[in-house]
Amino acid sequence: MVTRRNVYALGGDWAEPILWYARGVAAMKARPLAEPTSWRFYGAIHGFDSDLWQQLGYLDPNDPLPSDPLVQEFWRQCQHGSWYFLPWHRGYLIAFEANVRAAIADLGGPAAWALPYWNYFGTGQSALPPAFASPDWPDGQGDNPLFVSQRYGPNNDGNVFVPIDGVNLDALGDPEFEGTASGGSTGFGGVDTGFSHGGNVFGGLESQPHNNVHVLVGGADPQAPGLLGLMTDPDTAGLDPIFWLHHANIDRLWASWRRDPQHVDPNSPNWVDGPARIGERAFSMPMPGGETYDYTPGEMSDLAALGYDYDDLTPGAAAPQPVPPAQRLARLGIAPQAAAAMVGARQVAQAQTVEMVGANDHPMSLSGGDMQTSVKLDDGMRSKVVTSFAAAAAPGASPSAPDRMFLNLENVTGVADATTLKVYLGLPEGADPADHPDHLAGSVSLFGVRKATVGEGEHAGQGLTFVLEVTKIVDAMHLANRFDAEQLPVRIVPMNPVPDAAKVSIGRVSLFRQGG
Repeated sequence: MVTRRNVYALGGDWAEPILWYARGVAAMKARPLAEPTSWRFYGAIHGFDSDLWQQLGYLDPNDPLPSDPLVQEFWRQCQHGSWYFLPWHRGYLIAFEANVRAAIADLGGPAAWALPYWNYFGTGQSALPPAFASPDWPDGQGDNPLFVSQRYGPNNDGNVFVPIDGVNLDALGDPEFEGTASGGSTGFGGVDTGFSHGGNVFGGLESQPHNNVHVLVGGADPQAPGLLGLMTDPDTAGLDPIFWLHHANIDRLWASWRRDPQHVDPNSPNWVDGPARIGERAFSMPMPGGETYDYTPGEMSDLAALGYDYDDLTPGAAAPQPVPPAQRLARLGIAPQAAAAMVGARQVAQAQTVEMVGANDHPMSLSGGDMQTSVKLDDGMRSKVVTSFAAAAAPGASPSAPDRMFLNLENVTGVADATTLKVYLGLPEGADPADHPDHLAGSVSLFGVRKATVGEGEHAGQGLTFVLEVTKIVDAMHLANRFDAEQLPVRIVPMNPVPDAAKVSIGRVSLFRQGG
């Protein structure tokens, strides 16, 4: 049993676990691409684009490639936009950690080395860990293997940190792992898919904070905005040493979510046994000594059985915590006894009705700064939402909570992933968004949009769909008697100006209800 520890709690910028990580990374980087335990081979397991790798200096046209059977078995395997996102990456981390540990042991290092995690939600821990920010080893000599020049940060100026107002932990409040792809909650862990190397609907934790941290850390080259940081694109993200500490934190947050006894992983055979059950690719990783590690999602649920744990499962003190369901119901005036019954009654997303309440009437092209549109509400659907509030608050009401509400950005396309958008719902006319955080629906980063627009695969050309829960905003409108307008304004505020060359567009902005 090994324990993964917070990189900021190891005892120094170059504490022993980080120093040994750097040595292990250096050993893997020294191996040729065709070697299955090499650094670049492991990066290609997550994603590979030969043109992009050459452009960024990670592939020479003369590099011998692995054999076709090795490529077909291992490369381009990461699961995104899928309920397999969390278990696939957990197995990927386990295998990577084993390969780094073997390299460390060969160098005379600790045989029980464990991968640290970066909890950017920790107080004072949002900055890139210092060992990754310097081109030098601790003795002042250059060629630090943890440093990459292609990290530009949220402002594209080389200052790499995770702005707390650009990420959140809202996903930890979702009671269901599996969600729906029909406009309602996508769940904590994602929607039911087959093998999905680039799906187009993200689960809650994958969307936030996972996607946002990728783009906020990676950013884009300010001298050549078309050149992205390694972390910004799925096809290059695994080449950055900080990728692994970010994903260790995402894995930790899954374990944190599981602490609630009502939060359980899916028991569907299609999740438990993985895509191989329906004749699709199995999850498979190369291991030290020429071994292969095959695994299923069901084998990824129990950390103890996998031989590791975390030093702390507290999500993070610096981030706002999700609103507990009981608190929401109390705010809506529902009696405590009725609220307790509603919280105790499991309302599985797949068994609930998901219906569109309204949508805007034209696609949007994003260029430069703020953009605005309006969602036109259907009178009948709006009445259903209002009725759900009244029915839940009525004396003797059945244990059915009021509707949850979701804003969808559908068919988002573009050719550059380095875009983060803050989305506001119901802002007063002429208001400064910064003065109204209560109207912030959330922020989204377009991690994977290039592949979903011009890449290969079943979802190419469809773009991405982002689902933001706006239940709290609609609740407040209802309590203030403001959920009676014909249209609700939506304002989209880019963190940085969107260049014309990014070709970012949103096919439709829509509002959905989910309830009984």
